[in-house]
Amino acid sequence: MKKRFLLPLLLLLPLGYWLASEGFFRDPVQAGEAWVMRHADKLPLAWFGGKLYDTHCAGCHDNPAMKAPTRQALGNQSREAIMVALEFGKMQPMAAHLSQQERRLIALHLTDSAEGVYDWLADASCDSPMTGGAIRLANWGLGLHNRRFVPTAAAGINRDNVDSLELAWSLALPRVTDMRSQPALIGDTLYVGDRAGMLYALDRERGCVHRHREIMAGVRSAITVAERATGTPLLVFADSLANVFALDPNSLETVWQAPAKLFESSVVTGSISYHAGRLYVPVSSYEVAVAGGPGHACCRSHGGVIALDAASGEQLWAWHATPDARLQGHRADGSAWYGPSGASVWTTPAIDAARNRLYVGTGQNLSRPATDTSDAIVALDLDSGAPVWRYQATVDDVWNAACQNAGANCPSQPGPDFDFGASIIISEAADGRQLLLAGQKSGMVHALDPAANGALVWQTRVSQGSTNGGVHWGMGLAGNRLIVPVADPERDIPGYTPAPGLYALDATSGTPLWEHPVTRDCDFPMEHAPLVGLAQVRAGGGQPLEEQYRCSYYYGLSAATTVTPQLAFSGGLDGRMRAFDIRNGEVLWEAATAVPFRGNNGVDGHGGAIDVSGQVVNDGWLYVLSGYSMFGQLPGNVLLAYRVTR
Repeated sequence: MKKRFLLPLLLLLPLGYWLASEGFFRDPVQAGEAWVMRHADKLPLAWFGGKLYDTHCAGCHDNPAMKAPTRQALGNQSREAIMVALEFGKMQPMAAHLSQQERRLIALHLTDSAEGVYDWLADASCDSPMTGGAIRLANWGLGLHNRRFVPTAAAGINRDNVDSLELAWSLALPRVTDMRSQPALIGDTLYVGDRAGMLYALDRERGCVHRHREIMAGVRSAITVAERATGTPLLVFADSLANVFALDPNSLETVWQAPAKLFESSVVTGSISYHAGRLYVPVSSYEVAVAGGPGHACCRSHGGVIALDAASGEQLWAWHATPDARLQGHRADGSAWYGPSGASVWTTPAIDAARNRLYVGTGQNLSRPATDTSDAIVALDLDSGAPVWRYQATVDDVWNAACQNAGANCPSQPGPDFDFGASIIISEAADGRQLLLAGQKSGMVHALDPAANGALVWQTRVSQGSTNGGVHWGMGLAGNRLIVPVADPERDIPGYTPAPGLYALDATSGTPLWEHPVTRDCDFPMEHAPLVGLAQVRAGGGQPLEEQYRCSYYYGLSAATTVTPQLAFSGGLDGRMRAFDIRNGEVLWEAATAVPFRGNNGVDGHGGAIDVSGQVVNDGWLYVLSGYSMFGQLPGNVLLAYRVTR
């Protein structure tokens, strides 16, 4: 009898060990999703997606009389773009009855059905082997303190040669309309990911492809270089489904993969910070957009930070920006109302190793009750994730996308949506005193004292701000000069005067040093102005692309800036790339990127808005990502490599 039970037991032991190693006992759902993601190429997922498409989509998209995009046309888009349309874009009402997993399968089927999209890779391959080298650019903030600063010697670009920058090569990426993932640079290899789910290892001087790797979803965050216990590097990034990947930089094979979700709507918008064997992942939520659709019970998600072991991907701790949402009541239309929620973490964490702290900024609450963690700077303990202190810049800011269409989910007395999207900078004065510098969508720049639990030291207003205005993605710090890009679009708001441009402040006192406004140098027909923010995502449409490229509605400075001791690089929403003299704001070099390009890879492309990611500056080279169409800006799909010629 004992022998009859011994064999099954021996078989179950390794199965149990494997299930434990995959995390099935900790969280079966997340572990199952992670396993599917890793083995997607071996599973018939696209087949299941095809069956769902035939049932729910083919009636319109395969019927010429409906004049809807065909299956082939949809397949030429990225999976992320299709998911955006299904989750909270134009197709949200038609896809509302489908589960998130079903929508993902449909997107997978469509992109897998297209043919010849990547035939160019064979001709674009490098004819020499990829070599290693020193880590030149390791993270979004260009250092633990998020200063986005490059020393003159490392930059290789200065006041004397910046005007000699010329385009050396370009890479046009298929299926892409948004370029948001800041590259990493190791030796002579530039690593860049795109929304179509492709990761490329490029020769930085020629633009040819050493390696490429496809993942199931789009690469969303910047590429961060971490280290294994052996000291060898890892490429770390988050995809559009809030999965964190760690890849070997030589083979691009997966070392580990881990989920970074607090909710189904969780997404990683900021980038991942690495320090002392740990990864710190900021977590936001796209429920802010979903809440604008009909039938959604708002709102149950919130932001946070998750710490992972860099060697294994094991979760070490998680900080939640609000308590769990609870049923608060019912609105006038009978829909349920949950709260508290929101306080997304859009920012890349700044690491203060000396104090054992990390600092993040948060967004607004999505539903009431409001919390004191929204629109705030929060200090967390690096070891445990325990909150140490917080500074709230805007009280009672409760807002979601339903406020743009008088939807039922818009809270009473909605706030201004003045979250922190720009990552916190840790500055250090000549006397050794440190300050935390934080730019807000309100147009206010704050300086806090980290040695005094975030006490306010100074505030300086650079603009009036708006839901898509003020300081968006990132400031730069060169010595004692804080460089502040301002996005400020034109809005019909009483008393509002937009002030897009680049500003310089004294980092110690907040005193303005100079400003350089940017303007639209063409006549835009205001009757064609896009809707505000997420409302445009749902509406879609607008002017023909050629008209948008001729004269862009948006022209402010939203993308993160990159600075050197002599220069400030800042890209505009109209596709203009500028290099400013950091002393006085004079423009020393400018290039128009929102134009057609025939990529060196043989693919036709077009530049567009420069948004989100900052520029990469190294050894006489400037790398620019051009194209971002999320909120009605100019779409584009090119990586542009400029080099100094003297």
